[in-house]
Amino acid sequence: MVENSENNSEINETIVKPEIGIKINGKSFNYKLFETLESLSRTYSQRKTAKELKISHSVLNRRIKNAEEQLGEKLVFTIGSGSELSPKGYELLNTYFKYENRLKEREEIIIVGGHIITGLLQAISYELPFKTLIYSSNDESAYELAKDDLIDILALDDPLLAFENDLNFTAIAYDHLVLISPKKEKRIETINDLKDLEFIGVKGSAQRLAWSTLEQENIPFTIAKEVKSQFDAFKIVRNSDNYYTFLNASYFTGNDILKNETRHVISLVQCNDEKEDIYNLMEYLLMDGQIQIGEQGFIPMKPWKSR
Repeated sequence: MVENSENNSEINETIVKPEIGIKINGKSFNYKLFETLESLSRTYSQRKTAKELKISHSVLNRRIKNAEEQLGEKLVFTIGSGSELSPKGYELLNTYFKYENRLKEREEIIIVGGHIITGLLQAISYELPFKTLIYSSNDESAYELAKDDLIDILALDDPLLAFENDLNFTAIAYDHLVLISPKKEKRIETINDLKDLEFIGVKGSAQRLAWSTLEQENIPFTIAKEVKSQFDAFKIVRNSDNYYTFLNASYFTGNDILKNETRHVISLVQCNDEKEDIYNLMEYLLMDGQIQIGEQGFIPMKPWKSR
């Protein structure tokens, strides 16, 4: 007989709790070892840990010994009548906690990326209807975090990294580069006036567009030094007598001599498909958020009117 579901007072639910294992130097260790280390770090007693984990002392001891033999290092030391983790034991436990944290539900959307796009997102974050944690780095470093599943959205100042790694990105605004000159600047009116200048480069920025343009036009130039952020490049140039650089027009005022040649998009790559709010945030930035983006000095993807 089939029972009517409306008459059932109890609903069976499947409770899923992911437990992670870690591979170290080609050897796999499951969550039971780290469960053991975590308990020992609190109880300082193999007897209490065995009782807490509901296993025999011999099973506990064998679990520890097997792991130590595979690693070739001690994980637990005897101290008086108790036990304590070795430095290696604590190191493994911290590594486990780091990966375990990736499985936990987070309310905030974690965004990491280049200084320009994260600066934009930080500026409008108070107006966003989403909780976000935004960190500035550079495109390459942020991509390494994305590959380790540590972030929800990868924010790119330059789409080149996305093209090179076949990433599906969403452009949220246009920007271009302006020429920043030293205090004692020479008159720059045509591209030929850039001949033989010394530039400060910025790693991971869209400056590649400026350099390729100069090369195509057979304009000799030198990149005297590379720095990690556009703000560092700006300070160096402004405090020098002979250095120049190309920086994003959304943040810096300068010469538009290569405006058309350096036009590019800033974009987002969704790294986490399990949070609905991530998709909703990206949709928002392409719709209502275009107003705030335009007010921050960027060129919106759509012709929104300022408020």
